[in-house]
Amino acid sequence: MQPAKLQALLADAVTHHRAGRLEDAENLYRQARVAAPKHFDVLHLSGLLAYQFGRVDAAIDWLTRAHRIDRKSAVCEMRLGLALMMGGRAGEGEKHLRSAVKTQPEFVEGWDNLAYCLKVQDRLAEAVECHQRSTTLKPDSASGWYNFGLTLSLLGNSLEALRCHERALAVDPKYTMARFGRAQALHQLHRMPEAVADYGKFLEVHPDYHEARSYRLFALHSLETISREELFAEHVEFGRVVGQFPIPDFSNPPQPHRRLRLAILSPDLRAHSCAYFLEPLIQHLDPAEFELYLYHDHFRKDAISARLLKSAAVWRDFVGKSNSAVEAIIRGDAPDVLIDLAGHTGMTSRLPLFARRLAPVQITYLGYPNTTGLSAMDYRFTDDVADPRGDADAVATERLVRFAPTAWTYAAPPDAPAVGPVPCTTQPFTFGCFNNPAKITDAMIGVWAQILKTVPDSRLLLKGSGFNEAATRECYLSRFTRFGIGADRLEMIDRTADTTSHLAVYHRVDVALDTFPYHGTTTTCEALWMGVPVVTRRGDRHMSRVGASLLTAVGRADWIANSPDDYVRIAAGLAGDRSRLAIIRGELRAAVAGSALGQHPAQAKRFGDAIRACWRTWCEKKAAAA
Repeated sequence: MQPAKLQALLADAVTHHRAGRLEDAENLYRQARVAAPKHFDVLHLSGLLAYQFGRVDAAIDWLTRAHRIDRKSAVCEMRLGLALMMGGRAGEGEKHLRSAVKTQPEFVEGWDNLAYCLKVQDRLAEAVECHQRSTTLKPDSASGWYNFGLTLSLLGNSLEALRCHERALAVDPKYTMARFGRAQALHQLHRMPEAVADYGKFLEVHPDYHEARSYRLFALHSLETISREELFAEHVEFGRVVGQFPIPDFSNPPQPHRRLRLAILSPDLRAHSCAYFLEPLIQHLDPAEFELYLYHDHFRKDAISARLLKSAAVWRDFVGKSNSAVEAIIRGDAPDVLIDLAGHTGMTSRLPLFARRLAPVQITYLGYPNTTGLSAMDYRFTDDVADPRGDADAVATERLVRFAPTAWTYAAPPDAPAVGPVPCTTQPFTFGCFNNPAKITDAMIGVWAQILKTVPDSRLLLKGSGFNEAATRECYLSRFTRFGIGADRLEMIDRTADTTSHLAVYHRVDVALDTFPYHGTTTTCEALWMGVPVVTRRGDRHMSRVGASLLTAVGRADWIANSPDDYVRIAAGLAGDRSRLAIIRGELRAAVAGSALGQHPAQAKRFGDAIRACWRTWCEKKAAAA
């Protein structure tokens, strides 16, 4: 082909490419590759388009060829690095991204993408350095400040993250992603009404941005004034916005008793509270009954990930992959049962994929304290205490499966500290709450203040993310001050470096106080394991009944309050009988181990039987339809 005709063909392809007519562009690039298989622009643009389509192997191939032709093109090498990342080769991708910014030190987009590559590898401090370089080179880049803010949020520097997002909005008030980022930072700072408002503003502009809608739903749980009916309506609205899709004609053999391919999708197959409850079930599932596929959707992997991987027939990493790519992989795996463990809590919401129905049976469990709102989610696993029959069924789009006496299975870390003596023998009586500070409402503070006033010289120890920031501590102190509790009665400490040191802090706590209306789960199990009694208040929804489920399981229903006054009475009563506290402290660990929480093989059997029952129902429906 003559050079002039080739250039005209390329120009036409680029016009289609820029206009988003990708199929037309692909046809023209294909013609150009036939005519000029060693032309840099042809290979480079073909590789870019393949990357945009998610065709990783083709993208890497063509971008590699283009890079060999022109090693001075920083843009081409950056795109090669991104393609390698998409292909799961982050280390190789990083080398090319670093080379790109070395070739062109003022390449802002290169620095931004290098930051992303480092973030995916959990090297957040290095990613921050790249963001600093990017925003220094281009301080008027709204996207640069936004991405900087996202990385700072992952580091836990929520206040700095908020400032970055506000800087992005100052640069460009129409850059709405910064509004979403600001909402996330406010969420992390536990400023829930503001976060909900910002999520709402973002959704006014982007009503179909499902991830933001999920974040907003999660934040709504921390508002003390929202009714369960309002919450249910919000979740149903999510299902409506996501939409309903035709049910695929699955080819999975409808045989009730055969070995099942069980797939579990979660961003938390790592050192995370969700994994603490999942691992005992996974370890004791009968491999003759289930072939296990684990789908991990987070950039961080650790020792727990490694242990879970050993239990899996197949492990797949989904972080950074588009929903369409994930859908293709899961459909290719053809699971019989697919379980969601994130609900509306994940960094990247995959619930829209469940709406498209990826498996004959779809179940949600463990990670989220509410319905998903999806008609395509068949079941939600729970128990009779957390979700009483009849009452709870009315506010769930799924069918509730109460598969065990309690829906949780707790395994303490093997290096958990021994139970210590009652601390009030050597220090002032200390109540403690290690729940997410976002769960601490003003009404809860009022009840806790009443407890502290009822128990002379007692103190309250709060532990959680954000308390390392002075602004957060000052905010919570001012809230307590309004109820007559000063700094001398209150201590706030940040998260500790590891689970063992975290559990050791319970040596300073005499009685743990659960939050309301959003209960703790992991924190309640941890307190009980460390011999610390927990006072909870039962409410009208799942998130307000988890504590009741856990305490009922260990035989301590007497610590479940049904009103604020009852809560104060139980807490003060425990504080008033310190010799009894010492006995309780010596008994609780054994009580947890002997309960359904600690009976891991039996609980895994119940879990597996419930999955089998769900599968059997699908087989019966399939047979009836045939």
